[in-house]
Amino acid sequence: MQGCVSQPKIMKSSNIQQDITNINFVLEKQVKDWNRGDISAFMQGYWKSEHLSFSSSGNVTRGWQQTLENYHKRYADRQAMGHLAFSDLEMASLGPDDFLVLGSWRLTREEPIGGAFTLIFRRINKQWRIVHDHTSAKPTNPSKP
Repeated sequence: MQGCVSQPKIMKSSNIQQDITNINFVLEKQVKDWNRGDISAFMQGYWKSEHLSFSSSGNVTRGWQQTLENYHKRYADRQAMGHLAFSDLEMASLGPDDFLVLGSWRLTREEPIGGAFTLIFRRINKQWRIVHDHTSAKPTNPSKP
């Protein structure tokens, strides 16, 4: 069919617990890479494609390269990057090669920040990669009712 986007090679799996372990490995590696100050290594958890989507602050970014550039702009140095932690992870299989991951994130730094994220992981060429990331930040000074 002309004009269609080619689809990545999808591998079928029936071992959900192993898939969860493998996805956790990707997330743990991202945290370690971030906390070493290595945004490029952190980005290896994402699908290296122009079809990657990242939603944050009311904006949608498309593409791995643009997402990398946005991270470098927003977190220009180790002080801005702070210390990353993920928590409250929930995972649900969406099919043999797709997972939904919900969780919380926190950056400990001079001005701490945190929030929630929703990730869609897809197994591509036998590797779990984030194909969509929707991250939101909690207000730093929420007003009291």
